[in-house]
Amino acid sequence: MASFCVYVFALSLLASFCNSVHSSTLNKHHVALFVFGDSIFDAGNNNYINTTNDFKANFRPYGETSFPNATGRFSDGHLIPDYIANFTNKPFVKPYLAIKKLNGGFINGVNFASAGAGSLDGTNAGLVISLKTQLGYFKKVSQQLKKEVGNEGSKQLLSNAVYMFNIGSNDYSAFVTNSTLLNSYTQNQYIDMVVGNMSTVFQEIYKEGGRKFVIVSVGAIGCVPAARAANFRQTVRSECVEILQTLAKLHNQALLKMLNNLATNLPGFKYSYFDYFQSSIDAISNPSTYGFTEVKAACCGSGPFRGDPSCGGKRGMTFYELCPDVQNFLYFDFVHPTEKSNHLSATLMWDTSPYVTPNNVKSFFQS
Repeated sequence: MASFCVYVFALSLLASFCNSVHSSTLNKHHVALFVFGDSIFDAGNNNYINTTNDFKANFRPYGETSFPNATGRFSDGHLIPDYIANFTNKPFVKPYLAIKKLNGGFINGVNFASAGAGSLDGTNAGLVISLKTQLGYFKKVSQQLKKEVGNEGSKQLLSNAVYMFNIGSNDYSAFVTNSTLLNSYTQNQYIDMVVGNMSTVFQEIYKEGGRKFVIVSVGAIGCVPAARAANFRQTVRSECVEILQTLAKLHNQALLKMLNNLATNLPGFKYSYFDYFQSSIDAISNPSTYGFTEVKAACCGSGPFRGDPSCGGKRGMTFYELCPDVQNFLYFDFVHPTEKSNHLSATLMWDTSPYVTPNNVKSFFQS
């Protein structure tokens, strides 16, 4: 019995030693980036799930500006998280499902985002990786990190890490097109559910050690090419879909209130809120200021404003047009921004600008 106790004691000492070795190999200033959300942030997770081409972008002309092959990014090139990683001189954070398949490491962070995902489980259910599932993947990564860098190293990494979110647009698109939802909830009730789910996810990540959150507001979803095309076909006088614009504004107000509450009630909780809605409106209103000449129509697509989801010819519509000058365009396809637009957003949220509050993203990688 005594020899068994000695054996157990020796094992515990060895485990403690290994943990300290793992921890010491991790720079205490190392900042990982964990990305959650929808197609604005999806770097290719949907390539690995059983879904339709409506939620995939692993074909040309997607990625044509900056990648030798289409990666699954809904853009002609890089996404906002790519630029944030670039600003920090770190490699792009890879899609979770790609890393999982390769049994890769998670020390630099990972991207969980899925095109079509919403805050609510019912949004495009069965076709995307829901926010709740993304959270579940993160918790698995949290456990894996303990094996990679030890308990103390994992605690340090998760506390230093930046957690970046873009979610909500698909929930409101579903709301305005689903009569059951429209008849079941008022606008405020539905917004409370969307924002409430986001709050729950933030608090769960906080419990795992997360402290620094970057939140991108819902953008000007009523003014994207697909929305303009819908209004054009219905001969609506306004080019933008007003109900979508209203929902986005109300959501963003509720989101900011929720973030302020979390910052008040959770010790150490910090956030950076990027007003994607207003920055988009300003670019649409003053395109030349931001180096754009076309802010209404998409570069790739068909129909009015090239607002049909035909880019690439693999979503039930084979015909599509492709602009020769993507650098002039705010939108690449029916709802997604161009690489140039993504770079603008990343730059505006990275340093001090009128669109970011109360912390800029740069400060999260310096502290």
